[in-house]
Amino acid sequence: MLSEKLYMLRKKSGLSQEQLAEQLNVSRQAISKWESGTSIPESDKLIAISQYFNVTLDHLMKEDSDGNLQPASTDGSHGLSQKMIAGIVLCVAGIIGLILWGLISIFHPTVSAQISESSMINIDGNGMLLIACVVAIIIGAVVLLNGRK
Repeated sequence: MLSEKLYMLRKKSGLSQEQLAEQLNVSRQAISKWESGTSIPESDKLIAISQYFNVTLDHLMKEDSDGNLQPASTDGSHGLSQKMIAGIVLCVAGIIGLILWGLISIFHPTVSAQISESSMINIDGNGMLLIACVVAIIIGAVVLLNGRK
């Protein structure tokens, strides 16, 4: 319900009814009535609320089954931030690299041997490829986890 969502958004932001009323240019009593469900804000005030708390009008007005507050997406990515997309790409690239290395090792052992001999470091080329893939997966996972916060 709108009244519950408005209350949760206000509390999450650490605002009093009076402080929110000041931000929206309404009275504290109006905020109280909206939060108690005895009245509903006019459309211009609903827009102001959605902009102030960075949530969609759909979120404010529609019934949620889970009650989660979802911020409005401003980049058109429907909730996926650029960090999350980068994390997904890195994880997928690392996994694909591991799969390709495995397939090459099985079906073309000579190519695997060439990769192994191409490294000037004590870890052979196959080891370097494996390390690069695992590092990509780890970095991708870290970026994904940080993007969710």
